[in-house]
Amino acid sequence: MTPNAKKLIGAIKAGQTFLGWDDALYRQTLERLTGKTSATRCSLDELQTVKEYMHSAGFPRQSRKHGRRPSVARSRRALLSKVEALLADSDRPWSYAESMAKRMFSRERVDWLTTDELTRLMQALAIDAKRRAERENNRKP
Repeated sequence: MTPNAKKLIGAIKAGQTFLGWDDALYRQTLERLTGKTSATRCSLDELQTVKEYMHSAGFPRQSRKHGRRPSVARSRRALLSKVEALLADSDRPWSYAESMAKRMFSRERVDWLTTDELTRLMQALAIDAKRRAERENNRKP
């Protein structure tokens, strides 16, 4: 089980407690939304669906921290550093990368991107930087 899945399951369990769901209601809801009776058998997308359902049922969202650097596996830290550098170069916050991840891959957070997806996000930011540089060069006489 990935660390991201563990965090989502923890949030779902907190939502279960907050909403006052007993185990039977929790498992019924889980099965209705995902077709599975255990959160440990759900994919990240299924867990996110359950969490979103809990938010719609009254479980409050945590306010997002502006500019929080995502936490990724050690093997992806170099890619994340490149993404961070591209964001800093364009003077954009992490929320910009989060919104790109959502548009490009339907992932709510950069933390949840695979290595391939993180690479593609970095490439998209590099293309954007190149376009911005070309625009700046065309403006100067």
